[in-house]
Amino acid sequence: MKRKYLNYAIIFFITLVFLWFFFRNVNWAETWHQLGRADGPLMVATFLLIPLHLVTRAIRWKFLLWPLKRELRLWNAIEANTVGFTVTLLFPGRVGELVRPLYLARKEKLSTPYLIGTIVVERTFDLFANCFLLGLFLLSRPLYSSYLQGRPEALKHLYFWGKAGVILAIVLFLLIITLYFMKEKARKVICFLAKPFPEKIRGRVEMFGLEFIEGLKFFHSIFRLLGYFSLSLVVWLGISFFYWVFFLAYGLKIPYFLAVPYVFLTMVGASIPTPGMAGGFDYFSKLGLTALYGLDQNLAAGMTIVIHSAQILVTCVLGYVILWKSGLTLMQVRSLGEGTEK
Repeated sequence: MKRKYLNYAIIFFITLVFLWFFFRNVNWAETWHQLGRADGPLMVATFLLIPLHLVTRAIRWKFLLWPLKRELRLWNAIEANTVGFTVTLLFPGRVGELVRPLYLARKEKLSTPYLIGTIVVERTFDLFANCFLLGLFLLSRPLYSSYLQGRPEALKHLYFWGKAGVILAIVLFLLIITLYFMKEKARKVICFLAKPFPEKIRGRVEMFGLEFIEGLKFFHSIFRLLGYFSLSLVVWLGISFFYWVFFLAYGLKIPYFLAVPYVFLTMVGASIPTPGMAGGFDYFSKLGLTALYGLDQNLAAGMTIVIHSAQILVTCVLGYVILWKSGLTLMQVRSLGEGTEK
């Protein structure tokens, strides 16, 4: 119990730090003035596109689970994603990542450990896809350099991280291929590498590694693995399209592909386990809008507040509707995830 409250205190502190960096030097009068600049029809389109990633993620999940259950209902996967993201947005610690497979396991009567393994695979491929797209962004630099209005020093850092992203994508790809073809040996290597860590950390390292390997069992061929990677690109290109439409609503007219580095930054911020992505998403969103596209920081702050609030509102409303139809409460599904975490 003490450890639980300590974790909450650390998360709360991290949230405050990022929020402080986000809110500092913001002129609120100017920020609220900027909020009214949005184009109405494009903002409606933005709201309608918010659930898009829930659908594309569900299609990708169904593809991964096809060898286990071919008749798996796509709607159940969409429900599981929506409920899981609702829990993640409302509570700290990313408990929703465990709620998603548990919810689907109950709906489809599947093995929970298998489904938890697929979530680890999903997150790894999310990182892989983002690094790959950032690498493509870097390689196509001559095509878009005239559109970037950010500070030269900021763009220099972006190109550095773009190169790092390419290297990380290659390393992840080689690691995934190696683990796929050498699953049994990989289990022994993971347990061996985890030995120097303290007992609690060792257990988590082993669990993560073994769950990932367990998830790789669903790739019965290298072509299915490449197919899953292609669907991962679809997921993140869809997310980029959502943000691009939002940018257009506020008069930021840039080529579609230039949304990729912003998405990469917000992914980094959203991965920080704060409730509702508070702080991390906000800071990195504002950083991307000012450093990449040269926006005024008051406009960047206003746009971040709008898009962040919209995502929380739409996702949570959909999540509550699904829970209501299923006869469940938010606390019940949250407890479900916390029970597995222990």
